[in-house]
Amino acid sequence: MNSMTGFGRGEAEVGSHCFTVELKSVNHRYLDMNIRTPRFLMFLEDFVRAEVKRRLARGRIDIFINYKDTSGSLGEMQVNVEAAKQYVNAATTILKQVDVANDLSITSLMRMEGVITFEEAEKEESVLKEALLAALTQALDALIAARETEGRRMAEDLLERKQTLVDILAGIEQREPLVVEEYREKLRNKVEEYMAGSGIDENRFNAEILYFSDKASITEEIVRIKSHLKELEQMLRSEEATGRSMDFLIQELNREFNTIGSKASDIIITKAVLAAKGEIERIREQIQNME
Repeated sequence: MNSMTGFGRGEAEVGSHCFTVELKSVNHRYLDMNIRTPRFLMFLEDFVRAEVKRRLARGRIDIFINYKDTSGSLGEMQVNVEAAKQYVNAATTILKQVDVANDLSITSLMRMEGVITFEEAEKEESVLKEALLAALTQALDALIAARETEGRRMAEDLLERKQTLVDILAGIEQREPLVVEEYREKLRNKVEEYMAGSGIDENRFNAEILYFSDKASITEEIVRIKSHLKELEQMLRSEEATGRSMDFLIQELNREFNTIGSKASDIIITKAVLAAKGEIERIREQIQNME
């Protein structure tokens, strides 16, 4: 299992086409991509999205694509004569009304916005794709490796927390039969004190104990929690994306412990339930970042 947090960078050059791709990912409920690329490469966005989707399942991915043409060509020069005329006419108008020196030169005119532009030369799509794919693959490899490393670290921590829940549950299971016996003893003492030696109706007394035992029974919850914890361990050891499934499983664990807390009229079990819920919340916080 992988984390959704990571960073990857790749660089590749095919001919004069040089690409640098940087990927940054954080947790997200679904796979969400934000691509930043030069305008003339926007037609390759679908290609990039498909490649990322093929290798990642979840996370918000910021994709930064930088391009450089190493041939040194600026592209085809375009001269906007009309823009140049407008600048000259504006300067002439100012000179007629303001007493200043005319220092307008051809050099300064060429530097003015919109007078000289360069159009990107048409580039071969297949070559661009080849170079971009090489850089993107490197970046994805690095990103996935980082997410795997972080995922392993998180899985180890979560396995320890899962074992803590196993230990807490074992204590609750060991305590359960003692709760009934303590209730039996307390009830008998109270009844005997109330009856003042008149004798106890054992049938009614046993019926009350049976009712309490049935009402306070948490056996089913314990069995389900054990099953959920085994499933959680399997997910933590899985190589597949299981973040969503774990989130649902944690909700079920929390629900079962809540039920135990409400059914068991025992301070020791109540404290154990509170400790378990604390661990569950810490697990929940971590799995929000699991793919």
